[in-house]
Amino acid sequence: MAKTLPPRCWAEVDLAAFDGNLATIRQKLPVGTCFISVVKANAYGLGIGPIVPRLRAAGVNMLAVANVAEGAEIRALDKETPVLLLSATLPEEDDFLLDYDLTPTVSSVGELHRYQRAAERRQQTLPVHLKVDTGMGRLGVWHQSARDLLVAASATSGLQVRGIYSHLANAAEDHEFALRQRDRLLESARYLLVDHPHLLVHLSSSSGWLSLPPQPPFNGVRIGLLQFGVDPSPQSLPRPEGISPVLSLHARVSLVKSLPRGASISYGRTHRLERNSRVAVLTAGYADGILRACGNRGSVLVRGARCPILGHVTMDEIMIDVTDLPEVACGERATFFGRQNGGEILIHEYSQWCGTIPWESLCAISRRVPRLYQ
Repeated sequence: MAKTLPPRCWAEVDLAAFDGNLATIRQKLPVGTCFISVVKANAYGLGIGPIVPRLRAAGVNMLAVANVAEGAEIRALDKETPVLLLSATLPEEDDFLLDYDLTPTVSSVGELHRYQRAAERRQQTLPVHLKVDTGMGRLGVWHQSARDLLVAASATSGLQVRGIYSHLANAAEDHEFALRQRDRLLESARYLLVDHPHLLVHLSSSSGWLSLPPQPPFNGVRIGLLQFGVDPSPQSLPRPEGISPVLSLHARVSLVKSLPRGASISYGRTHRLERNSRVAVLTAGYADGILRACGNRGSVLVRGARCPILGHVTMDEIMIDVTDLPEVACGERATFFGRQNGGEILIHEYSQWCGTIPWESLCAISRRVPRLYQ
């Protein structure tokens, strides 16, 4: 019988917590609001395979991904739920929109014409969402020029406009500008709403939903980070009651050794021991997605206690100080973020040590790290 290797670095996904978060979000949304679940980047690193069926079971109305390849992956799991592409597509991807029944985002008249030609070649109708740039400066037609795109979209055969939306630039920390963006989108949408009163109008992401609850005609919200139990901005937007962290990240102790005061640790010798110390080597490094910047700054949990990271993070291993835990031995668990033995490190704190944000911390977890679903 084949034996299964134990994981050296792994992420634990609490599916019960995920289900609870979905139920909480659905309960808190106004009746009739379209719940658009954002699952790009392999469901923010959690693994798309086990996540999509639970979204369908929870009654999520629409899925949103970055690109056609991610949309095709969704279609292998779910043939029916509408899938919105949040990024612009390339010309050679146009036919695949129809192959996989995907809804592209339109930011220009040129894209309209491309999609029209693709739909006419296939003698099919292609649903689209129009995007208005209200201040993000990324995708979308600039709001002051939006009327031309909306007029052209209404007159383009082969396409069906299903929605219009924008993206908030700083919802959690700049409420005034978020309101301005909302007003800009509303002004742009008025033209379409005259003839399409049931059009899907969406602006808010996780932080936008918490800081700027949708009001008519806004009838959809895009929820990404919050469904996985991560606060989009804990300083200004506390996590709602009923939302729990879904993901935790762990490794194991592979070696414990004694080193004298003054010994240097890791590449570059950026850390020197200030006392005789017991140093533990962990089975994870930047190849697993532990960002190098947390060296000499972060800590991990061992036996529920915080143990400082010593020196630079290396490709496959990290050194930590376990001097104050004399019984620690090879094989024990170390937690980068999550709960352990009454201790907890939130992903926001871990991300601050890494000089980044939770979105990047999640996406950085590499594919060599197994996801264990509980």
